[in-house]
Amino acid sequence: MKHSNISIFIPHIGCPHKCSFCDQTTISGAQHLPDGNEVREICSKALNEVRSPEETEIAFFGGSFTAIPRDYMLELLEAAHEFVGEGKFRGIRCSTRPDCINNEVLSLLKTYGVTAIELGAQSMSDKVLEANERGHTAEDVFNASRLIREFGFELGLQMMIGLYQSTGADEWETMEKILEIHPDTVRIYPVVILKGTKLAELLKNGEYQLFGGANDEREYYDFDDVVDVAATMLETFEESGIRVIKCGLHASEFVEKDMVGGYYHPAFRELCESMIYQLAISNELDRYAGIVAGKGYSPEEWKEYRNKIQGVFTVAVHPSCISKAMGHKKSNYLHFLENGIEIKIIGDESVPKYKCRVYK
Repeated sequence: MKHSNISIFIPHIGCPHKCSFCDQTTISGAQHLPDGNEVREICSKALNEVRSPEETEIAFFGGSFTAIPRDYMLELLEAAHEFVGEGKFRGIRCSTRPDCINNEVLSLLKTYGVTAIELGAQSMSDKVLEANERGHTAEDVFNASRLIREFGFELGLQMMIGLYQSTGADEWETMEKILEIHPDTVRIYPVVILKGTKLAELLKNGEYQLFGGANDEREYYDFDDVVDVAATMLETFEESGIRVIKCGLHASEFVEKDMVGGYYHPAFRELCESMIYQLAISNELDRYAGIVAGKGYSPEEWKEYRNKIQGVFTVAVHPSCISKAMGHKKSNYLHFLENGIEIKIIGDESVPKYKCRVYK
């Protein structure tokens, strides 16, 4: 059964730092502080509308929840807790900073029915964290994650791709360290530069170059390359048993209006999953044609190979992934058709997610 959230956005208050990329009002669309009564109204309405409340959590997003004034945090928790339990919602989810987690805070959250905590790690490179004014270290992420696990909460980590001064090596290091922590869930956010942020200022004066430069060490520069990086991470996390619950910022008129650069697309995850399947289908077609990695081909051998993989092929994928395999706006179908291959995609329960079988 699919998990869902009743999202309640808390604007940027109480957080001890304003990071280089941060503009929570634009990201969340939140313009005011919800009080306890508003939380009750939202939860009461949702309880009557949600099909499976036992698989649904009340989620406090938008700021650093454990850094807001304590009285206000308790007001929100007390209101939400009234809607948790048998016949009601499964629990409460909140997001916060790694350096705003300790034993006392976790005990309090446990008392009020919090079930999952997401940490904004963003990067696991201290150099990148400092450059983007995060105010915490990679070690803080490890320590907070350990404490959250010790208290029995579900653990989520959030990471960003393409931050100021982050190199390709830094991105892969972040992925590897998150794999080491092995949270229950991950959110992957390609950087989006919003008006009024430090990143916007750095972009304007030329210190921050999204598309490379003579001294830029980053290994990817354009939108398609970032899709490739995110797709690889998405597949790697999922294959490691870590659910990726978000890939790319949610579609928002606020973000589209206020962004001045970065890697935003309203269907970013769909683009990533299309890429995963395009590569999977290509690899299976190569196997069908008997390709051996690293082999050089004469013109005659290449012609034979091309003949083998032209025509109509059936591609079996998990039934839940048929549209993903077809590609965003049928992009994969059209990609292969341009190369003389028509793919017919069918569902097969025995095929794992992000895998496929190809046959004529």
